[in-house]
Amino acid sequence: MSAAAHWSEAVLAASLFAIDPPGLGGVSVRSLAGPVRDRWLAMFAQLQPEGAPLRRIPLHITDGRLLGGLDLAATLQTGRPIAERGVLADVDGGVAIMAMGERLTPATAARLTAVMDNGEVMLERDGLAMRLPTRFGVIVLDEGVSDDECPPTALLERLAFKVVLTDVSVRDTEALAPTRDEIAEAHARLPKVVVGDKLVEAICGAGAALGVASLRPTLLAVRVARASAALAGRDEADEDDASIAVRLVLVPRATRIPEAPSEEEPPPEEVPPEEPPPDEQPPEQPPPEDDDEDKPPPEVDKPLDDVVLAAALAAMPAGLLAQLRAAQFMRSRASAGGRSGAAKQSGGRGRPVGVRRGLPQNGARLNVVETLRNAAPWQPLRRREAAAAGREEVEGGRRVEVRQDDFRITRFKQKSQTTSIFVVDASGSAALHRLAEAKGAVELLLADCYVRRDRVALIAFRGTGAELLLPPTRSLVRAKRSLSSLPGGGGTPFAAGIDAAVDLADAVRRKGETPLLVFLTDGRANVGRDGKGGRAQAEQDALSAARVLRAANITALLVDTSPQPHPQAQKIAREMDALYLPLPYADAKGISKTIRAATPSASGAG
Repeated sequence: MSAAAHWSEAVLAASLFAIDPPGLGGVSVRSLAGPVRDRWLAMFAQLQPEGAPLRRIPLHITDGRLLGGLDLAATLQTGRPIAERGVLADVDGGVAIMAMGERLTPATAARLTAVMDNGEVMLERDGLAMRLPTRFGVIVLDEGVSDDECPPTALLERLAFKVVLTDVSVRDTEALAPTRDEIAEAHARLPKVVVGDKLVEAICGAGAALGVASLRPTLLAVRVARASAALAGRDEADEDDASIAVRLVLVPRATRIPEAPSEEEPPPEEVPPEEPPPDEQPPEQPPPEDDDEDKPPPEVDKPLDDVVLAAALAAMPAGLLAQLRAAQFMRSRASAGGRSGAAKQSGGRGRPVGVRRGLPQNGARLNVVETLRNAAPWQPLRRREAAAAGREEVEGGRRVEVRQDDFRITRFKQKSQTTSIFVVDASGSAALHRLAEAKGAVELLLADCYVRRDRVALIAFRGTGAELLLPPTRSLVRAKRSLSSLPGGGGTPFAAGIDAAVDLADAVRRKGETPLLVFLTDGRANVGRDGKGGRAQAEQDALSAARVLRAANITALLVDTSPQPHPQAQKIAREMDALYLPLPYADAKGISKTIRAATPSASGAG
């Protein structure tokens, strides 16, 4: 898809979202800050009704500002609790813009999605209890660079659209959007628009074919079809509206590529030629007519499903299958806790992520504002207690009494360092096959790690053992020098290479960093752990070492560098619980591109 086509899709998504922001949830806009994103936001603002609120929500917004809470200044001035409305209550009927959504914490996302689901802010904090109705849409600005830098899944699931503007330049932004009056007319027509049962079934079938498990995207797709029909001036959605809904809502969430619809027309054509010869068939023509009357409905249903599915297939970007496999692997590793060290709690370093009760000691910082906020509701009671105890008041009873239970400490989260450990097979078989391509791929990946400020390490195994050629470092020059001097030849002590990688990864993890292993090998072990030759024992040792790696729960990838996918490499990858990437006939850039897609920045959200 060209850059101009991407912009046209973004304009269409903005137009449909403007028709029904609360019903369609919102839009995730993946793009770095720049003129293209600013133009899209300005275009969307022009589609909003006059006076509709459009509020920006900063990343580190507090719960009190987001949901509402105690107005500290007014409370201290009046001596009684005074409530203030939050941003989500003020944006009722409009759209909230969430900045830096890829760094949004799960806690803030949970509060935001709860308000979106309930249609109201339920406030019960700081001694206050309020219910404030509010319905709004959300635009999440996603500035992530790698695949794993994205907003929380719970929030994305409630947003109908995902707009990608990373490859769009300013000169590609020529597609025109509807006018504000056209959007207003479509909004007024929306309640009258009907989506037929057959169309709903076709959309649901497309969702199932694409592997979309959640029902929320399917429901959003039906609403998008209604909005599309309203924008086109129709009172009933048709195939074009369903195709638009599937293309914009379901395809970006696909987890598998559907099979192309099969044509079943040839079999009926083969049956009629055998029927004309008998003379008894002419009088039996009326019954077939009755059967034909029963056949049109399924024939109508089937083309509708095919049209919607064909739209989904046409919208599939190139290389999606490899991306889906890599994303599925990384999600399974994350759910298993393999990357739990990506972000760690820190006493006084990192970015603030909230407060907790505690004492300002051992480097912990006292949050004065939150401490006073927590103490404010108790002041009338404490004044009465002070008066009963005969303690003197200061300045006419306006003293603020703070107790130890009121102390609130700021919590920080510090991003842990990622260390990518490349384990390269430098044996004779690898040198014969693709050692040069593997070296080139690792060099390209080293440059990526340097950009992300990740540390890299290099282990080579050949002959009778493994050697740490490069300890964890950020020096790109040193890494390239170690890689270029890597010789090839000798046996394949795969078990020794795995053992060395596990030991280094364990040392990296003990320092609080996140290890990531990338094996480049053909998997044909022929040297055992004892340094002696023998393919059978060497393969058993390699499988045993792979199980140790799996038990250590370390994220790993195995790139099969042999000319054709080798069963032994696949078997070892399964034992490692590693992502297996067979790359026959690929050059260094091809290997690097595939690994880059499967190894998003493992630094995690800080």
